[in-house]
Amino acid sequence: MALTIRPFRDQDEPAVVALWRIAFPSEPKRNDPLAIIRRKRDRQPELFLVGEIDNRVVATVVAGYDGYRGWVYHVAVADDARRSGYGRAMMAAVEERLRALGCPKLNLQINRSNAEVVAFYEALGYLVEDRISMGKELS
Repeated sequence: MALTIRPFRDQDEPAVVALWRIAFPSEPKRNDPLAIIRRKRDRQPELFLVGEIDNRVVATVVAGYDGYRGWVYHVAVADDARRSGYGRAMMAAVEERLRALGCPKLNLQINRSNAEVVAFYEALGYLVEDRISMGKELS
């Protein structure tokens, strides 16, 4: 079936929240789906995409661009829709939008232990870079 990729709409919220709760079951409290959606509605909502089949949300990608680098977050595909090329299509769509904004480089972070996801991104041309990821909780 053909995947339709479009910007997130408010009526997508319940389906996106349900998808993320399944796709990211161990997310920290700061990654509450409703809070992410609320913040993304206010900042670059055009970089929050959903993929749907027969009016059912089966995939998402959230990205951001600060004028220096782009970042990809929350790429998710429903369990029963995986291995259908939908993740690849979502990444291509968001990469196209970022290119149109003038984004020269795209970054993403993956848990080191998630070999399947690392392999997915490597197949898309992403490379493991020799970097140290640092973070600080602000809440």
